Amino acid sequence: MATATHYDPDMSVLAARTRYFTDNEFGDDGGYSSRWVTLARLGPVKLGFPNTAARVRAVSRHDLHHLVTGYDTDFLGEAEVAAWELASDCRDFRAAWVLNLLAMPIGMLRNPARVRRAFARGCSSKNLYGEPFTEQLLQERLGDLRARLGVDAAANSSLTGAQRRRFRWMLAVGVLGQLAILAILGALLAGLAIGVGWLIG
Repeated sequence: MATATHYDPDMSVLAARTRYFTDNEFGDDGGYSSRWVTLARLGPVKLGFPNTAARVRAVSRHDLHHLVTGYDTDFLGEAEVAAWELASDCRDFRAAWVLNLLAMPIGMLRNPARVRRAFARGCSSKNLYGEPFTEQLLQERLGDLRARLGVDAAANSSLTGAQRRRFRWMLAVGVLGQLAILAILGALLAGLAIGVGWLIG
């Protein structure tokens, strides 16, 4: 369920996050304790991946980024957050780098202008990957956090030549990553079909 993430700036970050979890049906803890993350459903089959400690470390900040930027949790909104995080630097959060590089091209298929704007905004603001995740952060006023990260001031930023080249490079890496995943899945499905054919033949 995708929902807008525009919450009262006078709310604490913790209160806004609690409402965000409820609005998006993420559970009481945002799904951080789940063993698996579901990406999509194909009938009764769930497609997902393990909810690793590295992913939880990144997503705890990623969820707050939805709150400060106002980007939604649908496919386009996730691509916007991905572009914003890539531009503002994911630092040593490897899970964030991988997931964001894979997410950004999806948004380019839907609305490339919005994804580019999000990347430009990220080039002129800060994110939470560069600071510890503390109780003090959660008690901060949401409006104060937005101001501290500079997300509102950077909303109308435009890309420089160097930033455009960086954007294109990251987009190319993401597309190559998606193609590699599709190739692996295709090989697995082909192997499965051959195996089933051998068993019933």
